[in-house]
Amino acid sequence: MLQTEQSAGGPDVAVEIGGMPIRLRTDDAAFRALLEKRYAGFVRPAGDSFFALDVDVIHPERALSRAEELRVWSDGGVWRLERGDFRAEWDPRLGRGKILQSLSPYAIDSVLRIVHTLIQAKEGGFLLHGASAIRNGRAFVFSGVSGAGKTTISRLAPADSVLLTDEISYIRREGDSYCACGTPFAGELARLGANEAAPIKRLYFLAKGPKNSIDPIDTGDALRMLLRNILFFADDENLVKMVFRSACEFLGRVPAFRLTFYPDARVWDLIQ
Repeated sequence: MLQTEQSAGGPDVAVEIGGMPIRLRTDDAAFRALLEKRYAGFVRPAGDSFFALDVDVIHPERALSRAEELRVWSDGGVWRLERGDFRAEWDPRLGRGKILQSLSPYAIDSVLRIVHTLIQAKEGGFLLHGASAIRNGRAFVFSGVSGAGKTTISRLAPADSVLLTDEISYIRREGDSYCACGTPFAGELARLGANEAAPIKRLYFLAKGPKNSIDPIDTGDALRMLLRNILFFADDENLVKMVFRSACEFLGRVPAFRLTFYPDARVWDLIQ
């Protein structure tokens, strides 16, 4: 069991992403200031959120795990997370967890992504390597591997659009439909997305080319590409099944296409 040294009485910071507030409880003033700056626009008053993480920050910074790469595994129903800059646990039954970490913002970024992934897996949603934006009240999601053009398509977005992210899209299921939600997880633009949400109209798989075109895509190919780009942290049988089911149900509700584009703002004339 992970032990933290802090008391539970310190001021809280609630970070709400995808409509899911997680209360971060810490006595470390420097860490609270880091949270409020890094997640500006996503910080809300710390009310009675079901989800909470107790965070203990190590000063001076030191390695907290021998794991050079991120490790995530389930241990008796509790998820364990570790990397060189943090060790954490998350109990999905209680909606509670603990983090022992350095002051580095990359540690809390990683833990929040993983926890949100675990929360959404049971709800039919997921986090996706992809940019997303709202236009005319509808969201468009642009997925692709590194270098496919997520940041480029975001940079070219017109003034009448609202950029949700250029890196990590938050896909939330709401009944029989899906919403894209803004995230603070920025890519090359180094800019937080807007903390807004809208129903998803289309999913585009990005490819760069000599001209702009939108083409249909086979369902099997779309599923393979979607699964490749969903954030996934653990080789856990139950989690694999939930993510696979979520991807299939998502593609059953949201039309998917291949968007080949030349880095020119005119590509947005096709996105309506």
